[in-house]
Amino acid sequence: MTGEQVRAARALLKWSASKLAEVSGVSYPTIQRLESKNGPLAGYADTHDAIRKALEGQGIQFLDGGEVAAGPGVAVTSPASTNGASDD
Repeated sequence: MTGEQVRAARALLKWSASKLAEVSGVSYPTIQRLESKNGPLAGYADTHDAIRKALEGQGIQFLDGGEVAAGPGVAVTSPASTNGASDD
């Protein structure tokens, strides 16, 4: 699980970092610190597990490269060469 995944999961749930801290039992400063870094989460495995359980309990699925979600969702792939174009 990465900082980017945690931030994205919170965004999908429309949760604040405070809400994640409350539900997971992980302190707000710890949530902020873990989310501030890109890449794999630092810190204790028990902390990661608490965050994962809180988010997965709300329907979030964490995917590794090449995995496919069971149901609707979003995933990040390598950016396509769009020259800044948007489909909006």
